Amino acid sequence: MGVIDTPPGLGSALDRRLQAQLDSLRERSLYRVRRAVTGGHAVRMIVDGRPVLNFCANDYLGLATDARVIEAARRAFAVSGVGSTGSALISGHNVEHRALEDEIADFLGCPRALLFSTGFTTNVGVIKALLGRGDVVVADELNHASLIDGARASGAEYLRVPHANVEAYAQALAQAAAQGRDAMLITDGLFSMDGDIADLPALAALTQASGAALMVDDAHGFGVLGVGGRGTPDMLGVRPDVHVVTLGKSLGSAGGIVAGSETLIEYLIQRARSWVFSTAPPPALAAAARESLRILRGEPEHRARLIANMARFIDGARERGLPIAERGVATPIQPVIVGDEDRALALSRGLMERGYWVAAIRPPTVPRGTARLRITLSAAHEFAQIDGLLDALRELLGASSPAVAA
Repeated sequence: MGVIDTPPGLGSALDRRLQAQLDSLRERSLYRVRRAVTGGHAVRMIVDGRPVLNFCANDYLGLATDARVIEAARRAFAVSGVGSTGSALISGHNVEHRALEDEIADFLGCPRALLFSTGFTTNVGVIKALLGRGDVVVADELNHASLIDGARASGAEYLRVPHANVEAYAQALAQAAAQGRDAMLITDGLFSMDGDIADLPALAALTQASGAALMVDDAHGFGVLGVGGRGTPDMLGVRPDVHVVTLGKSLGSAGGIVAGSETLIEYLIQRARSWVFSTAPPPALAAAARESLRILRGEPEHRARLIANMARFIDGARERGLPIAERGVATPIQPVIVGDEDRALALSRGLMERGYWVAAIRPPTVPRGTARLRITLSAAHEFAQIDGLLDALRELLGASSPAVAA
């Protein structure tokens, strides 16, 4: 066969345009790079060939490398193979998927649940299925990117509310109600970059009064907050119309789950395109998540250790005068906001040199002027490791200008 010639200049013109944008990202300290992990993704890791302590993952209960979870996946691989080989409506729906959905629904106290391949595709698929032109989305400005993308792709009018501003929510919902339009209020439960919690009781009251639906993405609260780790809605006594959790954080596996009424789940099975047209997740990942859920339900000591570690970090940061936020409820996400992108990168590099992996989070992940170190805590951390990180932070922050308090 002959070689197919590329039209003259087409590829090079695209490359030139893209290279200019890459150069701009580098100049503004917004360029991102991947680090390669050797072996397990745990607290002690080998990153780019060097040992470090991991303080930037979302493995809140330390289950991603738990031997029992690994063994559950291994057994499922032996029985079910590597891939599901088709979408759930064709040939991909395995008994492990169904069992996981049933067990998550029972844990959350919902009639039904539906498993998606990722948390991102869960949010995009659900929002696009439930909303369309003529409808209204009322959403927090700091919602996860998947919620933002799903809302924009739905074609509904997108009303962006200042972060945690209940009055702004009330005004937006009143506007939609006055126009007789269907509306959905969408929010994170535990915000992934700031570590604060949505005022779900107030938001639930607003949606009930206006006739709007409430969707909560509790990816980071699930397994951590609430009775037995049932999440932010449980902790605050709220039952969302649409309740999203993920399996790749506290449960240490991968995938997304939406829970709700029988009618909601049946409708999504028919209409959520990111579910209908995606290959179902490998059954072994569902088996691993089921084992993690069993551990979560039966071994409260994991959450107890996480809570103790959160207290150790918060108390230690205050004792050392480090700039962390004062919150009514402790969470495992503890940002140190420094503002400037260059400084955030320098601090992250300084910590890595000292053996601590803490990512520098910069725009567009967070608003401009709020670049930060996003520190996350796990049940698998030891007090000595947390104290060492705090001492390194004090040393590095003391050697530069003061950080901005969150």
